[in-house]
Amino acid sequence: MITKITAAITAVGKYVPDYILTNKELETYVETNDEWITSRTGIKERRILKGEGLGTSYMAIKAAEDLLQKSNAKAEDIDLVIVATATPDLPVAATASYVATNIGAINAFSYDLQAACSSFLYGMSTAASYVESGRYKKVLLIGADKMSSIIDYTDRATCIIFGDGAGAALFEPNEEGLGLQDEYLRSDGVGRDFLRIEAGGSIMPPTEDTVKNNKHFVYQEGKTVFKYAVSNMASVSEKMLTRNNLTEKDIQWLVAHQANKRIIEATANRVGVSSEKVMMNIHRYGNTTSATLPLLLADYENQLKKGDNLIFAAFGGGFTWGAIYLKWAYNS
Repeated sequence: MITKITAAITAVGKYVPDYILTNKELETYVETNDEWITSRTGIKERRILKGEGLGTSYMAIKAAEDLLQKSNAKAEDIDLVIVATATPDLPVAATASYVATNIGAINAFSYDLQAACSSFLYGMSTAASYVESGRYKKVLLIGADKMSSIIDYTDRATCIIFGDGAGAALFEPNEEGLGLQDEYLRSDGVGRDFLRIEAGGSIMPPTEDTVKNNKHFVYQEGKTVFKYAVSNMASVSEKMLTRNNLTEKDIQWLVAHQANKRIIEATANRVGVSSEKVMMNIHRYGNTTSATLPLLLADYENQLKKGDNLIFAAFGGGFTWGAIYLKWAYNS
């Protein structure tokens, strides 16, 4: 009898910068206040990476090192390193290659994966597929973003939302039926008008004018993105339950992208999951884009039990979105 191989998460790690940007400090940048930010987003503070020459790779390396230190995994045994990010260190040169070399993953190949705030979710699908194929045994997936590098701190619509951080997860083969069970991933190109950086790509390369006119910062049409995010994150999460004959009683945790507390709560309400089953750290970190999901896993790792049913959901620019059903594979 051939045992089906599934791809399970066997270790997690995290890194957040030391510097805490509070709502109170943001009041000195733009016309806003703590009550306004908290009531609309659920965010109280976010971490910002300070220091000359420090980029996304710095945080990705730290998160990977945290994972390796906490687990029995050895860097030289890793087959593949994927860095899910919307803020690579450099154009063209893959951030993942630099990360892999610096953590000692000398036998791994590596690349970046970009799907905005859905990057880590899409990366989970990619990592699991490599493992399930039997071709690779250890895939390290890191979600990391230095959002402060692309945020205009005079724009009230975006500067209150985003923070910096990184989280990592190791995927390995499992023969107990644990790990990734099902996925439903979607995209719609209509979204690129509503959440984007206008300049710096092949359509509008950098010029003196693009820099002067702040076209290298994130632009978001908040109401439209909010509407799409609420509708789509909730619907794919519900689909995961229906398709796998699960009820809210069968779900131990909802692991939702931390973009806005109201979006997370709407998703939870749609699938009938009570608030104590909803992972939440948006109040501490804000939206760290590719890092939100792995940071949740790292923060809640001690509460996770082997066999727990987790529903992951995310929504990002593009638009990109989806949900994944995963069975947790270990006790901390």
